[in-house]
Amino acid sequence: MADYAADGRAGRDIEEPADGDGVEGGETKAAPKSVTIAYIAESAGVSVPTVSKVLNGKSGVSADTRARVEELINRYGYRKPAGAGRSNVVELVFRELKDMWAVEIIRGVERVARQHRVGVMVSEFGLHDATTPIWEDTVSRRPNCVLSVAQLSEAEREQLTAKGIPFVVFDPIMELPDDVPFVGATNWSGGRAATRHLADLGHRRIAMIGGPEDQLCCSARLDGYRSALRSAGLAADPELVVHADLTREDGLTAARTLLDLPERPTAIFASNDLQALGVYQAAREVGLRIPADLSVVGFDDLPVVAWVDPPLTTVHQPLTEMAVAATELALTLGRGEQAPQVGLEIATTLTVRSSTAPPSAD
Repeated sequence: MADYAADGRAGRDIEEPADGDGVEGGETKAAPKSVTIAYIAESAGVSVPTVSKVLNGKSGVSADTRARVEELINRYGYRKPAGAGRSNVVELVFRELKDMWAVEIIRGVERVARQHRVGVMVSEFGLHDATTPIWEDTVSRRPNCVLSVAQLSEAEREQLTAKGIPFVVFDPIMELPDDVPFVGATNWSGGRAATRHLADLGHRRIAMIGGPEDQLCCSARLDGYRSALRSAGLAADPELVVHADLTREDGLTAARTLLDLPERPTAIFASNDLQALGVYQAAREVGLRIPADLSVVGFDDLPVVAWVDPPLTTVHQPLTEMAVAATELALTLGRGEQAPQVGLEIATTLTVRSSTAPPSAD
């Protein structure tokens, strides 16, 4: 309520625009050194309660007025006091919540939340975007901070910024502006380590099932694969790279294509463990034994792959540790403190099990 007291028009909810945007007598006003909610209201030609509604994601404000107020908030860099009006909750946002990968992330977030005695809310957006009511619900809940898995669009970042809600992107799949905080993994070095392991075993026809070409992490793993081939003196054969979604079913389809080649690969590096499980099924269909006839490497090191037959060699992506680091970073920003660094990449390591061996002499 302190914000309301700063403006004599607190009792009126005026949304009519003024003649100018922060102007008096046709001349632009200079912003004060410390921008207040009252200054934003005066510049937009609306009341303080209207600005407060925008900041808190409330309804009752026209689209034009909301856009005008948010533009001024962003222009002047207005921030509500750290934690003001926000709940003691971390909101963890997934686009798709459907496999074991998500469980490892939730485990890490929960670990930090318990230590800091904050709640965790998990949301799934699916294919919705920043204009849908689902996203508006997240903003209106006013979490302490948001941890968004894989992506956070420019529109979503602007909405959170306008409401004073800090955010961190977990394992981003696209390039982000330099000032957007994120936590990821060393995908390039992981892809290189997986391929180098196969080359060191003596494999010369090493295939890769790449992930979606527009995903940053998948592109980095593919680049690491190509780098390792060059280092081993092996040519990058385009027919040995097949792109597929990061699912077991799509890994199966891609592996069938690779194993149907006139000169099939003796080893396959999959962009994630689920694709690798699809490779296992494709190998069984054509009577190939792993690793005697075909070596397979995955990426992620989900708990289940240690129990398949044979146990899968894979790149360990420390999902739980990444989630811990991302949550700590988000809570630091939620307290209004300076983050020690904007971006953090946590090292991947190769976990060698029984799915890889030297190629057969046949």
